[in-house]
Amino acid sequence: MERVKFDMQKMLNGDISGIEYQQGTLFGFEVKEYLLTKHKHTCAYCNGVSGDNRLEVEHVQPRSKGGSHSVKNLVIACRSCNEAKGNHRLSEWKRLLGISKLDKARAIGIEKTLKGKWTGLKDAAAVNTTRNALLHELLVLAKTTVSVYTGTGAMTKFNRKQQGIPKHHALDAGCVGEDLKPVKNWVKPVLGIKCTGRGSYQRTRLNKYGFPRGYLMRQKAVHGFQTGDQVKAVVPSGKKQGIYSGRVAIRASGRFNIQAANGLVQGISHKHCTLIQRGSGYGFNLTTIALTHGEREKQAA
Repeated sequence: MERVKFDMQKMLNGDISGIEYQQGTLFGFEVKEYLLTKHKHTCAYCNGVSGDNRLEVEHVQPRSKGGSHSVKNLVIACRSCNEAKGNHRLSEWKRLLGISKLDKARAIGIEKTLKGKWTGLKDAAAVNTTRNALLHELLVLAKTTVSVYTGTGAMTKFNRKQQGIPKHHALDAGCVGEDLKPVKNWVKPVLGIKCTGRGSYQRTRLNKYGFPRGYLMRQKAVHGFQTGDQVKAVVPSGKKQGIYSGRVAIRASGRFNIQAANGLVQGISHKHCTLIQRGSGYGFNLTTIALTHGEREKQAA
């Protein structure tokens, strides 16, 4: 188990480094003073159109609806806008606005706020908290049924560099832990698994205006195949001659599309297809780990 954690300051500021980690967002400021400076002593919603000079700290995502006290969830708003917004989400409040000059200004301010770099860190905090709880549960199991090896993300990187293994998600999994034994024969295909769903209830395709532009067929199976099945197609001749394996999308005509490892292949007759696995809601494909020229030379040596 790799005991990594999210760098929350990095999530909020991708350019942070060095001593800046000791100087958080509020370095040298109180919260309200920071927000006043950020919003230039003007209401973030109406930009001063209301004429109300009573500026207050306001939660973008209301506290009653899961909003936090994080500075990323706070703005400066005049009391008029603060009271008008109440406990509505910004999208809800925007729908309630009218056509007055003030409401038009508020709509512009809402759009600017929605497009801001407001990042919620609740999920990241949950992962950072539960990783140690998960390790504790694994160590309890280790006394009876399983062996547990653990290390930090930095240790994984060190192990990978020491053994000359390229950066790859699957290979990182083999480099976790202390006192790692040499990882050998790692140049192998990797099985990729992607959640694709079991189908769709939508029976039409829509154009950009929301009008139907075509209807999907009602039947779920054609010649014994269903969309999402894993198939192997052997085409003996013609422009599409070859062998293809992947997820199939059926067509009423009996000429299917196959999402193969090297791309989408269209118009393959059902006569050339053999069922490998029924659709389970997941797509599978084998990919080869790409190596640089230097890494290939090391492997050959």
